[in-house]
Amino acid sequence: MNNRRAAFWLLYLPPVAWLGLFFLAPLLLMAAYSFRANMRGELLQWFTPTVAQYQSLWTAGGGSYIRLLGISAGMALAVAASATVLAYPLAYFLAFRAGRRAGLFLAVLLVPFWTSYLLRVMAWKFLLGSEGGINSLLIYLHLIAEPVTALLYNRTAVVITLIYVWVPFSALPILAALQRVDPALFEAAADLGAPPARQFLRIALPLSMPGVLAAFFMAFIPTVGEYVTPLLIGGSSGSMYGNIIQDFFTKSTDWPLGSALSMVMLVGTLALVAVALRFIDVPRLIE
Repeated sequence: MNNRRAAFWLLYLPPVAWLGLFFLAPLLLMAAYSFRANMRGELLQWFTPTVAQYQSLWTAGGGSYIRLLGISAGMALAVAASATVLAYPLAYFLAFRAGRRAGLFLAVLLVPFWTSYLLRVMAWKFLLGSEGGINSLLIYLHLIAEPVTALLYNRTAVVITLIYVWVPFSALPILAALQRVDPALFEAAADLGAPPARQFLRIALPLSMPGVLAAFFMAFIPTVGEYVTPLLIGGSSGSMYGNIIQDFFTKSTDWPLGSALSMVMLVGTLALVAVALRFIDVPRLIE
């Protein structure tokens, strides 16, 4: 018994210590900084807590920070929903139609993971640019006379790029859920006269909903605070909430306000997830 308990603690403590040191500690430090008035003095000195930073979120620019958070949440919703919808046919094909070549097709799906995230984003910048592939094709087909500049440096370009980024990620949890579906269920439904569309709606889709929800939230939560793609693709017209936070931590060196913005985003995102889960019977879906 003592050996088993010692082995348990030996395996349990390192990941807990790692999680506490590199996740919980920075999160708590950021929460503490959000109640600091300014950055005067030492970095870790004692200070008198204040809610001035949170008050400024509602007063500065007529609530522009909160409005930008709402825009970013709407963009994240569009990205997550689109990526999930586009990823579902891929996952369904790999699970039920690919056959022996499923491993090969899965490797092809994962090819983007083998390249740098920045390279993939920059590829879309070149594709959507004035001299990029889309404009070159449209000019070649004589559909336009001059390059269309509206394809780049706006929020639409950011959404398109992020959908591309998240489709492979979203396909993986859906694929995992579909692979747990017993093929005998489809055979039984076919014997009872159910057409393929009805088999999908009554068997595959309900049983894969845990994977669909996981794919949605896996794309939604990081996208709310995204800042790299809007910086490269969106420009000044495609900025998101994460870009404002980055500016306060890097350019303005206003860590308290940046921390307050981060905490509001964290709480807001968790609240949206909590509300969504309140309307979804998760235990029933997992069964």
